[in-house]
Amino acid sequence: MFWKVTHRTLDLSKRALLMGVLNVTPDSFSDGGRWGNAEGAIAAGLAMAAEGVDLLDVGGESSRPGAAPVSPAEELRRVLPVIEALAAQSSALISVDTSKPEVAREALRQGASVVNDITGLRQAPMRRVLLESGAGAIAMHMQGSPATMQAAPVYADVVSEVSAFLKESLRLCVEEGIAPEQLLFDPGIGFGKTVQHNLLLLRHLESLQAAGRPVALGVSRKSFLGALTGSPALEDRAWPTVALTSFARSRGAVLIRVHEVKANAEALRMTEAILEASE
Repeated sequence: MFWKVTHRTLDLSKRALLMGVLNVTPDSFSDGGRWGNAEGAIAAGLAMAAEGVDLLDVGGESSRPGAAPVSPAEELRRVLPVIEALAAQSSALISVDTSKPEVAREALRQGASVVNDITGLRQAPMRRVLLESGAGAIAMHMQGSPATMQAAPVYADVVSEVSAFLKESLRLCVEEGIAPEQLLFDPGIGFGKTVQHNLLLLRHLESLQAAGRPVALGVSRKSFLGALTGSPALEDRAWPTVALTSFARSRGAVLIRVHEVKANAEALRMTEAILEASE
């Protein structure tokens, strides 16, 4: 339950981490264009830190279904000023949400401590970045790519297949010389999954730990919440997200990725108080 992130080791045995989503993109599914300039994104990140977030996850390329890729140069242009400023002005750890090794490397040089990779650390150059930097990382499962992942996702057994993918990611990292303590694993809710696939993964969350490494989870504002509640409105996904934050913590998740910080932070700490209560 320890997580090594560059020069720090975090104890996750009793206190889970809350990661705030900070998309510096024009086309992300829930807040694309909201932080269209560095100044706005920096202010938003500082506000989330003040509300109790532990990590700020800065992303410069949308991973919404159907999203088109952007160049490394454009992604760096979007994220680097924000990462540099937040690292200097906030005590929160900084994560870079990227699948590009060159973006990860430069973000780590500018103050990030964690790489959040939606492609599961399957690229050898990305693993070399982690080996050289000692950064923490989150390896996520995705079927297909953002452009195609929701076309028609099919699994024979979604839980066992996602689990096998995450274990293979761990194996590749360890063979490269990366310490297992640097890694967390994310089942990738909504990334190449139907509503039923998502529900099964959540139900069996505890079984998705790769060789005992803890689980990270991102469900905030995702479309399956609207499908289940019957409301297409984005704002109606906030409270279902809070409910899943509490549920995920009760099932062993140690990092929760959210858009709204305060309510999720309160749910997280309340759940932990119950889990730690002694007779």
